[in-house]
Amino acid sequence: MTVARNTTPPDRAADASVAARLDRLPITRTHLVVTVVIGLGLFFDAYENFLAATISAVLKAELSLSQNGLSLLLGSAFVGQFLGALLMGRLADRVGRKPAFMVNLAIYSLFSLLGAFSPNAAFLVVTRFFAGIGIGAEYALADSYLSDLMPSRVRGRFISWAYTLSFLGVPAVGLLARWLVPLSPGGIAGWRILFVLGALGSFVIWVVRRRLPESARWLELQGRQQEAETLVAAMEDEARAAGHSLADPDPTVRPRRVASLPVSSLFHRTYVRRTSMLWILSALEVFGYYGFGTLAPLVLTGKGFDVVEALGFVAATYAGYPIGSLLAVPIVERLERKWLVAGSALLMAVFGVGFGLTETPALIVVFGLAYTMVSNVFSNAYHVYLSESYPTPIRATAAGAAYSLSKIVTGAMPFVLLPVLTDRGAGTVFGVVASAMALLALDVAILGGRSTGRSADAADIAAAR
Repeated sequence: MTVARNTTPPDRAADASVAARLDRLPITRTHLVVTVVIGLGLFFDAYENFLAATISAVLKAELSLSQNGLSLLLGSAFVGQFLGALLMGRLADRVGRKPAFMVNLAIYSLFSLLGAFSPNAAFLVVTRFFAGIGIGAEYALADSYLSDLMPSRVRGRFISWAYTLSFLGVPAVGLLARWLVPLSPGGIAGWRILFVLGALGSFVIWVVRRRLPESARWLELQGRQQEAETLVAAMEDEARAAGHSLADPDPTVRPRRVASLPVSSLFHRTYVRRTSMLWILSALEVFGYYGFGTLAPLVLTGKGFDVVEALGFVAATYAGYPIGSLLAVPIVERLERKWLVAGSALLMAVFGVGFGLTETPALIVVFGLAYTMVSNVFSNAYHVYLSESYPTPIRATAAGAAYSLSKIVTGAMPFVLLPVLTDRGAGTVFGVVASAMALLALDVAILGGRSTGRSADAADIAAAR
């Protein structure tokens, strides 16, 4: 989508900062279109993250994988995502959100397609690693871009809408796996078609994203004032054309011109407490969020269900992901983010233990649905909380660093949890998950600050220079 060049004389608030003018805007068609486009890109991030775990039992049998081989396959994409989140988050702060978006989806699409033609396990591990580099920065870039664009009063709600759309990718991969895995259309294994679908879908989103505008907040801080002015003035014209009147912008929101902040700023006294809290949060959340997606199919086959039955249960429980994300939309702006993160993490601990201990099919679905629903209330609040904790010049770098930590922990997680599952059973595994979520809640409750409704450009930018 290309924003039209402004032809209307500026209003009396035109000398205010771009950031303040963006915050005073009503919701326009541009906001809605961008939310959908970003949400569709995140759809394939969710698809990718749950794909190998969903068909793990099939890959283990077809590729004759040992337990360590399966752990390596499951972990390889997340190791790639660690590098992608770390490097492309920084790239987005240095050269812009849009170029980084284009690079990450192009890499993912190419290597996911190559993975579909893997002749052996080693080739698949390598392609999963490089696909992970491409997709690894998607969360950090999406969160930063939406935080840049959205007015502060609705930031959480629209990020939640984007994630609601994205999490349709989780039941989609579950249902597609349930349908395709038993089949070999044209002699092609169903799991290979799943990789092709992810590659082709992400390529389509890559084409659409070429029309997105750059972040006006980022342009302003780079000193590219005319470009920023053109973008925000066009959005103001769009609002007026829709019959909206514009309030005066907040004169206190005046970010200083800062091209970028060094990575060391994350540990400046202004940010060190929130950086420590968010890194602990990001390391622990993967046990609850990705731990379930990674282990659920294996837990169910370990309970005695065959692969097709297990995939059916997994597809049913995965329906909770978009439902939970939808539930987050009306509450994410009403509850302080730190308490929403902590409270939903504790509920995940409770429902996870129930899923791990029960043997009854009906209760497996009930606890699984409850778990996935509350986990996406948690996830939406977490993504918003992380993105709004830092100002524009270092937002993508900070988000990328936190996400990179979560990815490397996720990459190591199969090597930790699969042996526990084998030796101790599902109850112990989910006991470990519950402990991690309880520690997470404690971390956020003690170290976390309030953020709901705050401008995306805090006045503490200069202090961290």
